Amino acid sequence: MRRSRILTLTTRYADLFGRLTPNRLDELGDLLSPDVVFTDPFNVIEGPAQFIAVFEHMFEVMAEPRFHIEDISASDKAGYIKWRMTGRLKKKPDFTIDIIGMSEVTFAADGTLLCHIDHWDSASQLLSRLPVVGLFVRKLMRLFEV
Repeated sequence: MRRSRILTLTTRYADLFGRLTPNRLDELGDLLSPDVVFTDPFNVIEGPAQFIAVFEHMFEVMAEPRFHIEDISASDKAGYIKWRMTGRLKKKPDFTIDIIGMSEVTFAADGTLLCHIDHWDSASQLLSRLPVVGLFVRKLMRLFEV
């Protein structure tokens, strides 16, 4: 697939993510290949139903989750979306979320999303902020400081 086509598809996909709400999950589903794969630090899932379930869960556990799209680029192989996710957890520990990450996306020949891999640091941006686990994560992170 040509870089210009991948950039167009990536931009369309990123635009939807920037406007994502529970009411727009069907629109997201329309962009997915039947063979779609989604990977992030906590999930490796396959198929459109499971893909949508990840975002249904996000809306269940978070208040006002939002993806702020900061940059979009493409190569001849994949698209790349730099984003900032903000929101707040609804249940204890109820703290604000502010995560910076990058999604690597690939598309099938028909233009549907084939693979979405999220790259972000779950240790420093999320786990270290949890009450009990955070103590151990912060100690572990210090082992790698120079």
